[in-house]
Parts: sequence; structure tokens; C-alpha cells
Amino acid sequence: MKAGKIWMGLFVVGAMGGCGTIAQDGLGGGHGAESRNMRLAGMSDLQGRSAFQVVILKQGERWIAYVGTHGGGAMNPLTGQEEGNGTIILDVSDARQPRIVHHIPTASKKAAEGGEGTGSQMVQVCAGKDLPKGDPAKFYMMRTDGSRAHEMWDVTVPERPVKIADIVANLRSTHRQAWECDTGIAYVNSGLPGWEVLRMTQAWDLSDPAKPVHVRDFALPGQQPGAPKRANRRLHDGHGPFSTGPKGNRLYFGYGNVGSGAFQIVDREKLLNGPKEPTPENLLYPQLSFQTTGTMQAVHAVLPLIGMEIPEFSRYTKGKVRDFLLVLPEAIENECHEGPTMMVVVDITDERNPIGVANFQVENKDGRFCTRGGRFGPHQTQENLTPIYHKRVVFVAWFNAGVRAVDIRDPYNPKEIGYYIPATNKNTRPECVKTPEGPRCRIAIVTNNVEVDGRGYVYMTDRTRSGLHILEPTGEVRSIANFK
Repeated sequence: MKAGKIWMGLFVVGAMGGCGTIAQDGLGGGHGAESRNMRLAGMSDLQGRSAFQVVILKQGERWIAYVGTHGGGAMNPLTGQEEGNGTIILDVSDARQPRIVHHIPTASKKAAEGGEGTGSQMVQVCAGKDLPKGDPAKFYMMRTDGSRAHEMWDVTVPERPVKIADIVANLRSTHRQAWECDTGIAYVNSGLPGWEVLRMTQAWDLSDPAKPVHVRDFALPGQQPGAPKRANRRLHDGHGPFSTGPKGNRLYFGYGNVGSGAFQIVDREKLLNGPKEPTPENLLYPQLSFQTTGTMQAVHAVLPLIGMEIPEFSRYTKGKVRDFLLVLPEAIENECHEGPTMMVVVDITDERNPIGVANFQVENKDGRFCTRGGRFGPHQTQENLTPIYHKRVVFVAWFNAGVRAVDIRDPYNPKEIGYYIPATNKNTRPECVKTPEGPRCRIAIVTNNVEVDGRGYVYMTDRTRSGLHILEPTGEVRSIANFK
């Protein structure tokens, strides 16, 4: 498998986000809120739990949010019991007053255990009416249970979820999930015994949520069972794909743990229906291209932007419509104790020969985000492709810099147009670094994930237990969005 040699070109164009007024210096004692063209609509403390993924779905006349959590435990006021962090279900029909209606706990209250810790970090939800063999009157939730399993739940009544089954269990690790509601095909990160990598991807047919059908296992050549033992089993660790479904027929994978990342473009039809025995030849069969990203950047998340019309190219006879992939690493170390990370824009119009054309960074010339506490860098974008924002505004979770709103209409020149950094609160957990004098701890927001709903609200979760914040766009962010 040959990796392309164009990644150096991925850093050729920079776009910097602007600065706002800092309410407090953030050195140890927390900080106030900062915003530009985004304002707070509502907030939930999430029972003081460390939060990861959030997805939002309209169920009947209600809007319901499902929030995954990192490991740990906290008191659940609904039951009066301390419960291991799991899945928090909220009624967000009134975004200004989000209301927790249920918490599905996990067994362990340990802060970390196994590959990706305990808790229930990942969650996906589909309406039964959209699934080929689902009950049209029901709603179904897939979630992770620590490092142990991927599970299926009936969440038709959010206040009374019912477990249906384990999709797959006895795993060493879990992570990202993606579920195509129109086909039922799901792609889940799993740690399977025998593979020469901590996490690979399993494809499952969940068109009938009560009867999971295993389709195949997939990873990179050299990671399959029986391959020579690798010195670093987390090299090109799997982060799962972003699927464009049968219509787009593409899967975009990210790989990497700490640096040494890569992204891969895969033919979806060939992956699902091609030869499935995990030989090097079969693992390569659906691949269209594989691109390493250098030693400094792992690839945690990707977002395809297909069929972008470039106004500046309107008079050209060819090439005026382009395809792009946003490639995001994950900042890992607190207080910038690592190399810089950024969101990279890759032109994939010629998908066998991707080329980097731009990058986006949050301005930090004064170093304030490096001294505030917590991680500084990108993690993830929204995944809901609502026409309100798709191909217009991308929201990026940027850890201690909150959520950044980026005008992506011209992908060659991404431009920050807004941001929101919540204030710390009584639940915000200190983040520490080692020094010769001992640990140094500071209190700061660390935004983990961002998502949008069909009404245009923006949801941000915090990994330092600061809660769920629901935002609404104002000013330039709202004017660029499509609220027609």
C-alpha cells in the first residue's frame, strides 16, 4: 500500500480565527463566557458528568438529545442513586429549558478502564420508519458500553428506554459509531482479539435492530489477524468512517492515535459486498486512496463536502464544482505540551490524488489558550448535514477555545465568523500538567463535541463536566446560514 506524498502541501494556506474579550485570565480560577455571533440559548449541567458525543432527533412533536459520557460516576437526582456514567437523555423541545428525562447508567464508576475508558461515549439514533426492517412506531438507539460492547436500545419512550440486545460484546475497546438510517448499515470501532491494532472497524446490518447481522471486519493491511507483530499497535489506530450512504458510495476513514495519522477513501459497495476474509489483498480491494498526514497529526474526524460550487471558478469550462474533505486531528496534551494541530482542507475532486489546499487555526499568537488550562486544538465537527448549515457553516469543537463557526463556502479560504466559549462553573474539573514542582492544575472549559439539530440550534458538550450548552447563531453566522 503506497501512501501519497502530498501531505506537505496540506499546510499551504492558513486561516486564523479572531480573538474576543477575555472575562478572566483563566489561570487556575476558571473564566467567564466569550462569544461572537453566537449566543447561549439554554444549558444543562448533565448531572456533573463528563460528556462526549451528542445527537439530536425529532421524535413525534418532541426534540430529544442523547448525550454520551466519559467514564466516572455521579449522583442521578431522578433516582437518588450514584450511577456509572452512561447515556443522558434530554427533552430539548424548549432549547432554553433542556430537561433530563433519563440516564442509562453503565456498570463501572471508574474514571478509566480498558481501551477507551468506561462510560458510554458514543451514541447513534434512528427512527424505525427510516430503517428497512424497523418498527415504524419506534425509535432505536445504538450506544457503546465502555470497552465491552456496542448495544441496541428501544428509546421510543425516552423516559423508559429498554435494552434490546448487545450488537457485539466481549471487546477490548470501543469508539466511534456511524449508522446509516436509510439502509441500516452501521460501522463501529471495535477492539477484537487477534487483530494487530487496538481498534478496527466492523460493519453490521442493523436494518432490523433486534437482529444484528455481521457483515465484515475491516482495517489496514498489516493489522489483520496473523500479521507480523507490530512495535506500536496504536499506529494508524482506527477512528471509523464518515459514510455518504449508497448514493454517494464513499466511506472516509480517519486513522491515528498520537501523531502519525492518515485518511482513507473507500468504495462503500466494494467494502460491503467484496471479498470479506481479512487478507491484505481483500483489505486493499475497496481502497481508492490512502494518505498519511505526517508525524504531528493523527486523524480523529473527517467531514466530506461534496459538489461545492466555487464562485471564483464560475467562468471556467472545467473544474468549477469541487469535492473536499475536512481533516481534523485531536489535540491530546494539556497547555500545548505537543505540536500545533489544525483543521486541514483537502481537495478530493481527484479522489485518487487528494491535495491539501488550506487550513484553519484559532488565533493564539499571545499564547492565552496555552496558559488557560486543558487542551487547545480541534477535535470534531457537526455531522448532521442539515441544509441550514451544510456547505455554508462548519462548527468545530476546539477544546478550550470552545466552538468555532467557520464560513466554508469557499473551502480554499475558510474564515472564522463566530465562536462561543462557555463560562466555567462549580462542576468544571481542573486539568493538570506535570512540572518539576509537582502537578499544576487549571480550571477551563474543554469542549469535546459539537452537533446541530434540524432547527438550527448548536449543541456543545464538555469533557471537564461543565455540561451541555445549546447555542443559537446571530449576526454573520445566521446571515450565512440558510434559515429559509
